[in-house]
Amino acid sequence: MTASAPTGPLPKYHQLADHCRGAIQAGSLLPGQRMPSLRALMAQHMVSLTTAMQACRLLESEGWLEARPRSGYFVRQPSVGLLAPVNDPPMQRAPDAAQYVGIHAKVSQFLSLGRLQRFKTNLSVARCAPELYPAEALQQAALRSLRHHPDQLVRAAPPQGCLEFREVLAQRALGAGMRLSAGDIQVTNGCTEALNLALRAVANTGDTIAVESPAFYGLLQTLESLGLKALEIPTSPRTGISVDAVELALRTTPGIKAVVVVPYLQNPTGSIMPNAHKQALLRLCQQQDVALIEDDTYSALVDDAVLREEPLRAIKSWDDSGHVLYCASLHKHLAPGLRLGWISGGRWKARVEMLKFAASRGNERLAQMAAASFIGSAAYDRHLRRLRTTLVTQRAQTAQAVSRYFPEGTRLTVPRGGLSLWVELPQGLSATTLFHAALAEKLVIAPGTIFTNSSRFDSNLRVNCGWPFTPEIDHAFARLGQLVGTLAKTG
Repeated sequence: MTASAPTGPLPKYHQLADHCRGAIQAGSLLPGQRMPSLRALMAQHMVSLTTAMQACRLLESEGWLEARPRSGYFVRQPSVGLLAPVNDPPMQRAPDAAQYVGIHAKVSQFLSLGRLQRFKTNLSVARCAPELYPAEALQQAALRSLRHHPDQLVRAAPPQGCLEFREVLAQRALGAGMRLSAGDIQVTNGCTEALNLALRAVANTGDTIAVESPAFYGLLQTLESLGLKALEIPTSPRTGISVDAVELALRTTPGIKAVVVVPYLQNPTGSIMPNAHKQALLRLCQQQDVALIEDDTYSALVDDAVLREEPLRAIKSWDDSGHVLYCASLHKHLAPGLRLGWISGGRWKARVEMLKFAASRGNERLAQMAAASFIGSAAYDRHLRRLRTTLVTQRAQTAQAVSRYFPEGTRLTVPRGGLSLWVELPQGLSATTLFHAALAEKLVIAPGTIFTNSSRFDSNLRVNCGWPFTPEIDHAFARLGQLVGTLAKTG
């Protein structure tokens, strides 16, 4: 069997953007100079208008171009030189043998060291500053809910979740192409519980789960707690998990029970899967009768420039067989303190509901009712637009700081949304060593080694862009750059 959408070649608009980016880096297109028109790009490169527009919008989101009303695109004057993107891994390599996950002790060590240290600046988290969330509006929504339903603090919530909240979630799911009813949704304690339920629904102790590599360390910890094996699949910082590698794994590794993916703004790389890759991955899982667990934690933070090119589309939206278990939460884009998530379990719906009831019963009412009131209003859309706009600026400022202070050979992938950057240190340098050196300076980073169950990614680190870029943060990056430079000289 051959995957219908191989992950090797990049989409045409990515190829055109790479060509234009190279021209800017080479000095063929100078800062302030007008870009060739869309029609000129179409004729020169034999691409469609849509492809030319997507390429220019990608370069705009990365900071290479700026759009001027009724004048077209112009090359931006960068405040600093921009870095080359992080290298793709070998996307068609044979998968390693599946192995039991043993990462919890390693992750716990890094997290506890960071917490015990009286740090000045924490760049390791993956969330926004509290002031970027609509605290006052959520407080007012909670007060209104208590006035209308004063007994909700002393009444148990329905096991599946409050109907009002599930109805709003079902309505919002239409925006990602999903047709869900309130009955299809189980409310959970964040996305972590949703993923835990999904894995327990489809697998038993000792089974194998295919995961992205690198992957969010919390998922690896969950796999370890359930006694599951992880099969790491190479993942591009631009286009996500390799569908070809998944196909090879499903053909050569018996007993894979599920594939877990983050299609939008994958943690930690920030990649976005093209729709063709999502559909191809779904077809593979359907053909092999393997569950596909979709973690949609970050899609609300995708840049508006991306949304203009192609509307959000969850893998679940193409699922007509019930193979997709869709998991999401409000944690990153609305309210970390609410710990509200949900899952739509597909063919495993009844088992998910039973496991949830056995594990933790229903979530409390007040958070659900307040969230339902806010998410169902236009204020929610305004909040998301403001947040996405703010994050565009903060990502650019953070990327510029890395470019300004880190030594030659550093690579950086600037994602098209989200609140983190995935950085690759110059060849041979260890992010684990940098972690300990930074900790002595009261700075905390997330080294790449915690995002894998193998020995990969020790030259990578994830840094946060969710806080406003203050002089303190600029100083932190300056000091990190000095530490990397020292490691390069001594290493």
